[in-house]
Amino acid sequence: MTVARGAGAGPRFGLLPWSQATDWPGLRDAAVAAEAAGWDSVWVWDHLLSIMGPADQAILEGWTSVAAIAALTRRVRVGLMVGANTFRNPGLTAKLATTLDHISGGRAVLGLGGAWFEREHDAFGIEFGETVGRRLDWLDEATGLLRRLLDGEIVTHDGPRYHFKDAMCRPVPVQARLPILVGGAGPRKTLRTVARYADAWNTSGYVHEVVERARILEEHCADVGRDPATIERTISFPIVIRDAEADARATWDRLITANGTTHAGTVPHLLGSPALIADAIRPYLGLGFSTIIVRMPAPFDRETIDRMPEVASLLGVAVA
Repeated sequence: MTVARGAGAGPRFGLLPWSQATDWPGLRDAAVAAEAAGWDSVWVWDHLLSIMGPADQAILEGWTSVAAIAALTRRVRVGLMVGANTFRNPGLTAKLATTLDHISGGRAVLGLGGAWFEREHDAFGIEFGETVGRRLDWLDEATGLLRRLLDGEIVTHDGPRYHFKDAMCRPVPVQARLPILVGGAGPRKTLRTVARYADAWNTSGYVHEVVERARILEEHCADVGRDPATIERTISFPIVIRDAEADARATWDRLITANGTTHAGTVPHLLGSPALIADAIRPYLGLGFSTIIVRMPAPFDRETIDRMPEVASLLGVAVA
């Protein structure tokens, strides 16, 4: 079953298979199955230690994983959800994103966030920054530099955090504008960075929380003279599809237990029939969210991967 959609004909769906508590064949097969089922994008974490349950569980590195997925697929968009800005100089990040764009034939999205998991920074000696605000200042500076580098500029910059002298990114990306997605919900800094530089925004949460974040983003857009409609809105949920809600919950419990934890954060968990899941998603579509990203713990649930077109059909996507 595949999903075929014309412009404006319904939401897009992305798969985020957790790269912890798995192996490469498992991650690879989930990504390939998602493309075969008609999903629109595949995403990978950017973490050095496991973030759900015990930190010492196995976890695969993000950039190499997503590059391999890009080489194995032909249609889906690919990217990190989201890259940790603290891990890399933005010049290196620009080169990584551009190379991914060439490997994928122009399907890369540069996902970026301020980073939050202090334990992995301590473990590997990576500077974390003394406050959240400092990391978000670094994110803002880096995102502006990345936009210039990806657009082909030769960049000289002497900033608070980063220092470039005639830096450039050659070859340029395949895409005329390689999109930058910024993930996060910080009202004063992250959402302002989204308004200034991002082509897409990722968040999660209950409807009342997301309404408020969207309002703040629109205020930042007004301040910087940006049309908020030019920023794609993406949102993520844990989702398991089964005809009976009890079966979906039992499957979720099995998956999350395999990852050494009991939940995937304080976000809505959409567990049940395609109709139940479509009903839960509709309010977010009304808020302008056009991409739904499914958080999926390993071992990856093929039934949910294969049946997502049923949800898409209920939300207006033509299913072929």
